[in-house]
Amino acid sequence: MWLAASLAFPSGGDACATPLAEDSSSSPQRTEASHQPSIQIRPESDAASAGTPTSRRRGATSKQIRPEHIDVVGHLNRERARIFPGLGAVDYHIDQHQIAVTPGGQNAAFNQILLRVPGVVLDSYGEVHVRGEHGGLTYRVNGVLLPEGLNGFGQELDTRMIESVDLLTGALPAQFGFRTAGVVDVTAKSGESLKHNQMSLYGGSYNTFVPSIQLGGQHGKLDYFTTVSFTRNNIGIENPSAAFRAVHDVTRQEKGFSYLSYQIDDASRVSLLSSASYADFEIPNSFKTFDQSSPHYTTIYDLAGVNTLDPAMNWASLNDSQTEQNYYAVLSYQRTTERLNFQASPYFRYGRIDYTPDRDRDLIYQGVSEHEVNDFTTGGMQADLSCDITQNHTIRAGVVGQYTSERLDTNTLVFPVDTTGRQSSSIPVRVIDNTGNWSVEAGAYIQDEYKITRTLTLNYGIRYDHFASSFSDEGQLSPRANLVWRPNSATVFHAGYSRYFAPPSPQYVYPSTLAKFAGTTNASASMIDNATKVEKSHYVDVGLLQRITPELQITLDAYAKWAHDLTDLGQFGRAVILAPFSYRRGRVYGAEFGSSWKHGAWSAFGNFSYVKTAARDINSAQYQFDPEELAYIRTHDIQLDHQGEYAATAGLSWTARRDMAYIDFVYGYGLRSGFANLKKEPQYEVFNIGYQHIFSKVVVGKDIKIRADVMNLFEKRYQLRDGSGVGVYQAQYGQRRGTFFSAVFDF
Repeated sequence: MWLAASLAFPSGGDACATPLAEDSSSSPQRTEASHQPSIQIRPESDAASAGTPTSRRRGATSKQIRPEHIDVVGHLNRERARIFPGLGAVDYHIDQHQIAVTPGGQNAAFNQILLRVPGVVLDSYGEVHVRGEHGGLTYRVNGVLLPEGLNGFGQELDTRMIESVDLLTGALPAQFGFRTAGVVDVTAKSGESLKHNQMSLYGGSYNTFVPSIQLGGQHGKLDYFTTVSFTRNNIGIENPSAAFRAVHDVTRQEKGFSYLSYQIDDASRVSLLSSASYADFEIPNSFKTFDQSSPHYTTIYDLAGVNTLDPAMNWASLNDSQTEQNYYAVLSYQRTTERLNFQASPYFRYGRIDYTPDRDRDLIYQGVSEHEVNDFTTGGMQADLSCDITQNHTIRAGVVGQYTSERLDTNTLVFPVDTTGRQSSSIPVRVIDNTGNWSVEAGAYIQDEYKITRTLTLNYGIRYDHFASSFSDEGQLSPRANLVWRPNSATVFHAGYSRYFAPPSPQYVYPSTLAKFAGTTNASASMIDNATKVEKSHYVDVGLLQRITPELQITLDAYAKWAHDLTDLGQFGRAVILAPFSYRRGRVYGAEFGSSWKHGAWSAFGNFSYVKTAARDINSAQYQFDPEELAYIRTHDIQLDHQGEYAATAGLSWTARRDMAYIDFVYGYGLRSGFANLKKEPQYEVFNIGYQHIFSKVVVGKDIKIRADVMNLFEKRYQLRDGSGVGVYQAQYGQRRGTFFSAVFDF
């Protein structure tokens, strides 16, 4: 595994105006093999360093077939990258080699790919936290914004469709708005980069079975790529108990992704990106036999017609389930001229979560049995351009606007209670509540990339964002500035400031809903129900990227954030639906270290990060919290539940023509837990190993790639959550040891 620093910095101002004349091989960060990933600080819109290894590979592998078409496609890819450069942000670049040496390879969950980046901490439900933030990630595919879903894209993006990934963090330039903890910019595979049609079979421990197929190629001016996969295993959601195997945790998932690109002429093209996923999850149960002496497994409520002492009513037999659907499509038009690059993209997304309860068991253990259906529909438009005004100034501008409709329909059975809160009847009553929210998010920006000298670049700009919804109406003007200085060919310093405006997802439960449950076993702790506000923050970032030798390089970065109405997310009930709440004020600060080394077939990396968080006074959705905890947080700074104070990842890999082997390491300090997050989970360390060999011309003259991965090699039992903490509902353990195999066949 190789994380090489990008130090590309054009030597003259005209480099930006003449991208076709650039020789990518002259970029210092590409002196090694082009398949190696990199940690970058992008000082400006250098086409050679702005995420373009894909286009260079296209020229190398397909040039003999259609050189004119490949040259045009590569040029359009470079120009598109120039519209959305990092411009001083820290850019962690992940390519095919990095994905290959991640446990599972192309079958790895997308969150595992991001976890090998400095500053990323693992949580449950496929979530990752970047620099102490809960969520807050923007996802883009080929530079186009993907509308946000209910539970984020952590489990939805299919690693098989990815050619490369860039995670941008730090003080982001003005073109990035709304979700600003990090920008996950995915470059999708195209017909040329796929090279062959491909079938894959992956499986192993936990009854894992994952067949998939990838098809890609070219037909005239049309490039196409599509992938379809099916997943079945017995560990769909993290195990809530310390047992090796979870009880009631089967998942079945189908995913499909397609990318079509048609070259209109040498200067323009139109593309269509679409995705569909459908997933069934069993909600896992704690693995414990029926035990009347345990308060967690003793029935609490009486239900007419049900014998609560019947072993068949054991908590371990709960049969709750959840279905998730996500569909999105993005249509893009790109045009480039000698000085102007433009891209416009309308998009649409629909998402649905359907939680189905186990009626009787939910009632006798929790006093509530609720069927929930949560829908999200989003439509929007994004347009961006870059224009070379002079040799020293490049202007970028853009607008984005989207409308989201959210609906939550619930059908709930609850027991009535008396004035003391005790169950007053064993016959449940039904409460039906159907509510909805809407939101409009709009933003516009303009910025100037000013090359002050050959070694010093200032990118400055301003952005205006507005958020209007059924429960809020706020706007903000946000200045941004980044300064990048390269004193020599091996060193890059950067410093930046950004003002951020991050709206919450439009999920608001109205007081009228709370009133319906008054006097029942689902009554809220209080009737205080302020709507979540937009998070507004100041963010600063400084860092150094240093190439020590041609084989060894490091990156250092430090950051701090001060926020008002700091947004957090919590799970409040067994349904895996994350709802927003906020703190009146909060702060986050930390530092990251990354290192990489490569020598011949060997490569290694090591990352370490530190983060500290503090927040005070929950000022929205207060009804979900215990009054005693609310009172404490009102007067005390607490650490956020998703804070993993220390984190580290490391890896060593060896790659030959037909063989690859790796060892991988992940360390977690433990997330916060307990009353007001005053405690934390134990630290843990996990080792993974893998080996891959390519057998030549086995079937019909084609190669077969055989791979084996052993995850959690030393059978480390570690707990991500114990069910306590602010906004935390259920205990969850990390995956125990598993052995997995894959076979990939090109055809």
